[in-house]
Amino acid sequence: MMADNIEHVITYWMLWEKFHSPTLAGFQVISHWVPFLLFSVAFGALADRYDCRRVIQVAQLLFMVVSAGWGILFLTDSLQIWHACVLLVLHGCAGALWGPAEQMMLHDFVGREALPSAVRLNATFRSLGVLCGPAVGSALLLGLGPTWGIFANILFYLPLTLFLFRTRYTGHVRDAAPGRARVGFRDAWRTLRGLRGDHTLVAMIVLAGLGSFFVGASLQSTMPEFAASLGGGSEGTAYGVLLFANGAGGVIGGMVLEATGWIRPSVRAALVCTLLYGLTTLAFAVTSNYPFALLMLVVGGIATLASTSIAQTVVQLRAPVAQRGRVLGVYSMSSSGLRLGSGFTVGLAGAAVGVHTSLAASAAALCAGTVAIWGYTRTKGRGMAQPD
Repeated sequence: MMADNIEHVITYWMLWEKFHSPTLAGFQVISHWVPFLLFSVAFGALADRYDCRRVIQVAQLLFMVVSAGWGILFLTDSLQIWHACVLLVLHGCAGALWGPAEQMMLHDFVGREALPSAVRLNATFRSLGVLCGPAVGSALLLGLGPTWGIFANILFYLPLTLFLFRTRYTGHVRDAAPGRARVGFRDAWRTLRGLRGDHTLVAMIVLAGLGSFFVGASLQSTMPEFAASLGGGSEGTAYGVLLFANGAGGVIGGMVLEATGWIRPSVRAALVCTLLYGLTTLAFAVTSNYPFALLMLVVGGIATLASTSIAQTVVQLRAPVAQRGRVLGVYSMSSSGLRLGSGFTVGLAGAAVGVHTSLAASAAALCAGTVAIWGYTRTKGRGMAQPD
C-alpha cells in the first residue's frame, strides 16, 4: 500500500507539472476505481480457481512494470497523455487483482477463529501504508527526483512478492483445493444473483457500497479546500495535518480495537460504526472550528476502520467456501469500485453548491442509508446479528 501511494505522489505531481489538465486529474481517480467496479468479481473467481500466491505475485509484477514504465518515460522525456492513461488503467487493474486473493490468504493463514483479528490488523497496516506513502513519496521526489524516485519505488513491492515464494499457504490449504469454476462476467452475474438469499451478506455488501458511493475517496480530493476554509496556519500546513488526522484515525482505531477486543464482528457493530462515520463526516463538513474538525477526522478514521474490517470479516465468515473469492470480489466491487460515485456526489456536486454543502449532504445520505439497512436487518430477524 505504501508503494501504491508513493507512485500516486510522484506521478500525479509529474502529470500536473507537464500537462496542467483537470480532465486528466479526474481520469486519475476514475482509472483507479473503475477496474474494481468492473473486474472484482472476475478477479475473485481467479482467486477461487488458482493459487492465490501466484495471483498476488502477478499483480505485484504488474505494479512494478507500471512503475518502470513511468520511470522510462520520465527518463526519456517522452511522456504523452495516452501513455499516462494506459499506465493509470494498468495500475488500477493491479490493485483490483490482488484484493480478493489477499483476503483469501488471510483466512488460510489464521483460520476462522482468528480471522476477525487478522482482517483488523491487515486493515490497520493498510491504513499505515496509506499514511506513510505520501511522506515517503515526497521524500523520494525531493531527494532522488521523480525519475529515480519512481524506479526506487519498485523495491517496495519486493518484500511481499518474495515472501510469497516462501509460504506454503495458497489461499486454499485449510478448506479445499482450487476449484474449476469458469471465470467471466456471466459467472460474476451468477454470483451476484446467488447472494440474494443471504440477507446478512446483502446488508454488509450494500453497507460498504453506501460508504464508498457517498463519501469514498472524496475526503482526500476535497481536503485542500477544507484546509483553506478552516485555517489552522498556512494552507499547506493545515492540509498536511488534516490528511494526517484522517489517516492516523484508522491506525489508532485498528491498534486500540486489536488490543482491547471491544467490538465483536456483527452486523449491528458494522451498522453502528458506519453511522458514526457518517455523523463525524457530517460534523466535519459543517464546522468552522479547526481543532474540532481534526477531532472529527480522527474519530471518523477510527469508525471507518472498524466498520470496514467488521463488514469484511462477516462477509468472509458467511461466504461459501467454493465461492469465497468471488464473494470477496463482489464485496470489493461494492466497497472499492463504488468510490467512483463520490466523485459525483461530492466532487461534481461541490462545483455547483460548494464542497461543504455537497459533503454534508452526502454524509447525511450515508446516515439515512445506514438507518434504512438497520431497518432491513431487523425485518429479517435476530439471526442476522451474528456472522455465523
